[in-house]
Amino acid sequence: MTASGQYEEVDLAVEEALALVKEGGAVVPDDSGTTGSPRPASASAPTPASAPAPRGDGPGGTAEHHAATPWQQARGVAGRAARRPGTPVSVPLDAALGLVLAAPLTALTDLPSFDTSAMDGWAVAGPGPWDVRAEGVLAGHDAPAPLTDGEAVPIATGARIPQDTSAVLRSEHGRSDDNGRLHATRKVVHGQDIRPRGQECRSGDPLLPLGTLVTPAVLGLAAAAGYDTVSALPRPRAEVLVLGDELLTGGRPHDGLIRDALGPMLPPWLRALGAEVVAVRRLGDDAQALRKALEDSDADLVVTTGGTAAGPVDHVHPILRGLGAELLVDGVKVRPGHPMLLARLKENQHLVGLPGNPLAAVSGLLTLAEPLLRTLSGRTAPEPYALPLQDTVHGHPYDTRLVPVVLREDRAVPLHYNGPAMLRSVAVADALAVVPPGGARPGQELEILDLPWAMAGIEVCFT
Repeated sequence: MTASGQYEEVDLAVEEALALVKEGGAVVPDDSGTTGSPRPASASAPTPASAPAPRGDGPGGTAEHHAATPWQQARGVAGRAARRPGTPVSVPLDAALGLVLAAPLTALTDLPSFDTSAMDGWAVAGPGPWDVRAEGVLAGHDAPAPLTDGEAVPIATGARIPQDTSAVLRSEHGRSDDNGRLHATRKVVHGQDIRPRGQECRSGDPLLPLGTLVTPAVLGLAAAAGYDTVSALPRPRAEVLVLGDELLTGGRPHDGLIRDALGPMLPPWLRALGAEVVAVRRLGDDAQALRKALEDSDADLVVTTGGTAAGPVDHVHPILRGLGAELLVDGVKVRPGHPMLLARLKENQHLVGLPGNPLAAVSGLLTLAEPLLRTLSGRTAPEPYALPLQDTVHGHPYDTRLVPVVLREDRAVPLHYNGPAMLRSVAVADALAVVPPGGARPGQELEILDLPWAMAGIEVCFT
């Protein structure tokens, strides 16, 4: 697990250093975890000779680098990897939030199903003034007696309109004289403040198409239209396997041990992406335990943390080979998160291997897990959009960078503390900016990847 993060940071530092040394400068990481501005090489600046050598046949030209998949291509592969979504199920309305409709929603009744009052006031017939009935009409009651010309009856919002009603006079637009007769203080227009039967839809009208995401408003519409259940695609089932002997589940880091950040972070993030998380298992660096967990899993998606590089305890690749898994993506040209992978374990069962560093794991989630889960759950891809940068962002010489940003009016503001092992920026970010190789300047428009809770407030409630 630690090897993934080690190579991630070493490759980035060495490749940037080499690229800029050729131009007479070197990149010196600043104390925020971001890559600082180029400055002339000096005795204090890192050079290729003093940095650990990355795997492969040389920085920037490694066999690993050339085998890695370009970032946009990797997202496309992940989106097409699932060969079918789940089988539609009938779901009660109170359990359908966040699912996708597997059948069109059509009206089961007229809406409204009878003429109703749109306001509190009086139902009136003919021109005023009107004699007022003593007993009013309330919502939820049977049809009231018809009105005759010159007659009015108090009525509540949502109540059934008496037959032969001309209009509803709002409470604030009526007054009574000394004889108890009702007068209008404003002109009364025929049909005003009456919601006629079928105003919104008629029985059988199409309301929502197949593939609609079930939001709170969709639930309300379905209930109003007479539904108790909806046909929806089930949430993909996801299992998280946390790898690494160095991880603590409580207390402060000590004696070479660190706190597990991914165990608490990944399950709710996967839920926000539409998955049902069925298990979180901590396996350490036990290769046999990992193999057995993969053999026994019946989840649609298995997510592993760390172990995707080639260190002494990085078991993911050998075990996938031993299981005969189909490797669809083996490394992505993106920083952080370069060692991520995507494999097909069984028919329509996939594994996303995330790097062990927390921000690198976030990169892997949005690069590979999000498109895969989107297909499995039947969701449509969000419309891509771009925003101009407020500040300069330094890029990797060869790979895409994903940088946490906050969105301020029409600008994306890059955040500091965006090293592979850091969560300080993404914890307050709205999105990730997609930075092309070489970096981006102020005002340059970059693709923006919204974080789930920024895309829609309800996403965080999909539990």
